[in-house]
Amino acid sequence: MKAIFINAPGEVEIKEIEKPVREEGEALLKVLYGGICGSDLGSYRGTFAYFSYPRTPGHEFSAEIVEIGENDKGLKPGMIVTCNPYFNCKHCYSCEHGTVNACMDNQTMGVQREGAFAEYITIPVERIFDGQGLDPKTLAVIEPFCISYHGVKRAEVKAGDKVLVIGAGTIGVLAAIAAKAAGAVVYIADVAKGKLTYAKEFGVDGVILNDIPDVLKHAAKELTGGAGFDVTIEAVGLPSTFQDCIDAVAFGGRISVIGVGKKNLDFNYTMIQKKELNIFGSRNALSSDFIELIDLVKKGGVPLEKIITDTYAFEDAAKAFGDFDKNQGNILKVVIDFATFA
Repeated sequence: MKAIFINAPGEVEIKEIEKPVREEGEALLKVLYGGICGSDLGSYRGTFAYFSYPRTPGHEFSAEIVEIGENDKGLKPGMIVTCNPYFNCKHCYSCEHGTVNACMDNQTMGVQREGAFAEYITIPVERIFDGQGLDPKTLAVIEPFCISYHGVKRAEVKAGDKVLVIGAGTIGVLAAIAAKAAGAVVYIADVAKGKLTYAKEFGVDGVILNDIPDVLKHAAKELTGGAGFDVTIEAVGLPSTFQDCIDAVAFGGRISVIGVGKKNLDFNYTMIQKKELNIFGSRNALSSDFIELIDLVKKGGVPLEKIITDTYAFEDAAKAFGDFDKNQGNILKVVIDFATFA
């Protein structure tokens, strides 16, 4: 079979490799669609903290079950599914205390282990979720929605909260959607006008062009009567945007950090004490997040498919990564179509 590899920064290749063989407790899946995550783009650029080369990327995907044994989840050949791609060790402190998404030896598909961007993959049955009839293309973006949804839940966003999401990429827009679904008043900020224009289509209450110093400080005062936002969500992964979250949040407010970066931040940490802030790290997602979001999207009202702005054929994978790299300011979610590969 064929699989996509990132051999080195900027170098994508489709290679011929052995088709995987299903073992006991696993299913053999035929990949249908795969989404290029911001972390995949970072791997392509050589800026993502956790990636090692060469490796098959990809952890956002939908697939068809080809082979599967008897199981208590009702999964059968022919069903369209998605999967939890975060493999945990099951015996570290985090796993034993239920924080399996932040396993001390976490191995995410396409990052610390081989990913899903191949014709076929094998996955433990326990990690597979029935797509409940969702379109395979939409189902492929359930995973990034889970990342955002988990971050919103970490900050305990509730009805009536005023929320600022910093970053209008896929994760930021999906975080805004999740916060709106919780009943919050949501604003989203970014340096890219194109992304903010697109974000408006998802029902946010306002957008902020964060292109000059202190713009978010001023916006926080104007939009909240001087109090600051109840919740700020960092969905970029830069020191400056984390600082923006601290500056824009209210006293006693909550900050959820979803973005992943490699740079350090030098800041006046006394503001954490002065404002009595609650700062939550948010890593990966839980199986319960997948189940809840598949059900939420199935019920309607969440325009998840609109997050996909560009679709490429499997054989055009190198172009997909290259175009995303050059046009990130105008592209939200890139999806690769594996289903039509011949």
